Amino acid sequence: MAVRSIIQLHKIGTDEYEFYGSPAALYDCHSSEELMIAQKSLNNYFSKCADYPKVYRNAVYEIRKGEIYTKVSNRGRKKETNTVT
Repeated sequence: MAVRSIIQLHKIGTDEYEFYGSPAALYDCHSSEELMIAQKSLNNYFSKCADYPKVYRNAVYEIRKGEIYTKVSNRGRKKETNTVT
């Protein structure tokens, strides 16, 4: 099994959820002013948290960093060819 990180954005007022593969992807769709925390500050906050899921909360949003388990596959990988010279 492969483990990947996942970011969950929960808008508290409307109970909407969005999911991202990284904090950088989150900040591609939302601004620092909107989330009320800069990307660098969020990364530092998550790096100092000890346990999963790591949770950051403010008045409008809850941002969680967790893990998702995926099955390892060979899909999309090029096959190696053995050539003898």
